[in-house]
Amino acid sequence: MDDIKDTLAELVGEIAPDVRLVPKYGGVVMCPNEGDDKTFAGGIFTYKDHVSMEFSKGSELDDPDSHLEGSGKLRRHLKFYTLDDITAKNPRAFLEQVLTP
Repeated sequence: MDDIKDTLAELVGEIAPDVRLVPKYGGVVMCPNEGDDKTFAGGIFTYKDHVSMEFSKGSELDDPDSHLEGSGKLRRHLKFYTLDDITAKNPRAFLEQVLTP
């Protein structure tokens, strides 16, 4: 799972080099605002059989291929079981929506 987590973290850095990945809640959260560790766009969390990339306001994201999971008021997530899932689920499209103006 570390290879998936590391690849997703690298993708965050490519899209938004100023976003800080701060350890929190057993994973890392994406903090887009300098000096503010309490406001985050989402996070990356490793579980036994998958890695989850979560989006704080995921319900607002454009998801034409219905890759996002979850049914809460705001939060949505992508689950990655293999490196191939990164290509298939296109997290770049979601990260660009939440991390770039």
